[in-house]
Amino acid sequence: MTVTLTDAVPASTADLLTGVLLGPAHPREHGFWQRLISTEPFRRPAGGTPEERLDLAYERLRILNRSLDNGARLAADPRALAALHEWLGPVDPALTTVAGIHYNLFLGSILDHDVVGHRDLSDYLAMRRIGTFLCTEVAHGNDAAAMETTATYHPARDGFVLHTPHAGAQKFMPNTSPAGGAKSGLVAARLMADGTDHGIRLFLVPLTDDVQALPGVRVRRLPARMGSPVDHCLTSFDQLFVARDALLGAREEDAGTGMFTSTPGGRRRRFLTSIGRVTSGRISMSACAAGTARATLAVAVRYGGHRMVSGPRGTRPVPVNAHRTHHGPLASAMATVFAMSLLHRRVLDRWEGCGEESRAEAERLVAVAKGWITWQARAVIVQCRERCGAQALLENNGMTELVTGVEGAITAEGDNLALHAKAAADMLLAGIDATAAGPRGARPGPGPDAAPAATGDLADPGFLGALLTAVQGIWFERARQRMLRAADKDTLGRWNAAAGPALRAVEAHAYREAAEAYAQARAALPEGAARERLAELERLFAVEWVARNSGDLLAAGLLTRDQVDALPEATEELIAAVAAHARELADSFALPHELLADWPIAGPGYADAYDDPDAPWHGRPAGSPQDAR
Repeated sequence: MTVTLTDAVPASTADLLTGVLLGPAHPREHGFWQRLISTEPFRRPAGGTPEERLDLAYERLRILNRSLDNGARLAADPRALAALHEWLGPVDPALTTVAGIHYNLFLGSILDHDVVGHRDLSDYLAMRRIGTFLCTEVAHGNDAAAMETTATYHPARDGFVLHTPHAGAQKFMPNTSPAGGAKSGLVAARLMADGTDHGIRLFLVPLTDDVQALPGVRVRRLPARMGSPVDHCLTSFDQLFVARDALLGAREEDAGTGMFTSTPGGRRRRFLTSIGRVTSGRISMSACAAGTARATLAVAVRYGGHRMVSGPRGTRPVPVNAHRTHHGPLASAMATVFAMSLLHRRVLDRWEGCGEESRAEAERLVAVAKGWITWQARAVIVQCRERCGAQALLENNGMTELVTGVEGAITAEGDNLALHAKAAADMLLAGIDATAAGPRGARPGPGPDAAPAATGDLADPGFLGALLTAVQGIWFERARQRMLRAADKDTLGRWNAAAGPALRAVEAHAYREAAEAYAQARAALPEGAARERLAELERLFAVEWVARNSGDLLAAGLLTRDQVDALPEATEELIAAVAAHARELADSFALPHELLADWPIAGPGYADAYDDPDAPWHGRPAGSPQDAR
């Protein structure tokens, strides 16, 4: 018998780019979620009231849970949690919200705080009780460290009394109603013992049964929010007693004596430990935004390819994508979506691989990326909605709840502006941008390894990268100079003086990180079409950002007048190159066929969704009774 050995079929351009977007292990990390959202329970339903859609979200949550081999394993894996958000986000934003709360904030926090095996998690793993997380209060959002819900230790009963002292201390927004089934929550409260404030701790508290709130707990639904329906509530406590074991990490304390201690770092460290899962939540928000932006862009590209419009006089109709006014914004969006996805992978890798010495830097990058990615996602989604016209305003075409849903990601796990402001202050005070800005007092430049402006080429990714680095330095130097001119004793005044340019510097830092992620991904690809496509996207992304900052770069001597004049032409050439391969690039998003089939405008037969079976074009006999509906 003769055996003929043949080489494996080479990967297509789209397949190689899928690996760039989703990572080299994407079949293992993402395959489960792609298959899950392709099954019938996750197909897009027709219509439904907000309450029916909420019930569906919780029903899907239980189906998801039954599909897992181990919910605790998911909760312990930031990469798996990110993938969950990346694929569920475009399908059902409400499901994505409640799943993220249950697995990340609730189960994940318990796993992080308690010794393995200390607490019986079977009710939560089997979803006999759904978990939620109660941190922010009506009067305390981004300053949650100042929350006023108390958990006062009662020595005689060896437990705690949870109490809400006034309206501003009500827990704000958690999904604590009985919708979906019985719920328990992790309540962030200020631990008071013997008159001493021991900082914010987490307490595991049963909140509702299947019908109503439990005694001592008051739950009231908030008004409907924009976007997907979630049972957001106001939750308060009236002298509710919970056993000592309700305190997460209770074994760290001197059990049975009423003595509570705080290790070095005190109350601030305790608070940060209590909300530690917010970091993986921010990564998940980035993943959700990137996945949602990819889905809307894929639909817009497809719709633009089969939506026909009149051509020049005397010619056949052409796809609307044939017009530069239509494909230009989508080409720019494509470069941005790849940048978002690559930055998300870069951040996830950095977070998973960081040690204690680099943890603060990794957390800061997570926060910067979350803000930048979710803001960019909003711009992309709105652009795609506009390019699809009135069709995208209809719920059956899937975009409407994604347009509003991304607003939740912008606010969740820390408001974007607050996150960027903190990152700006940290980076400014630490002088982290020193290599970007050059010596203090000197004209900001691209650094010692960058090509001089006179010899730089706008087609050279290295030169473009140096310019992106310089933009970051220019804005940090401006912030620093404004801070130095402010009065030393006026701390708020000094920050206000620097805040505007410092926030611009953080935005530039995000662009720089995304550009570096592009360069790394391009270098990892073999020579060929996929590498060429990624290089075109990389250059378009960088050139458009350089063009937006060309005045500053020209003034700093980092661009010549001729180079500034050449930027519009370079942009147009790159837009044409990207637009020529838009459908192939959209295919690299690896969206399941079933997902796209549920959005009529994603297919060439989108008009069939509006067909009237009783209309005369179906051959109804003349004079037959009219449809009275």
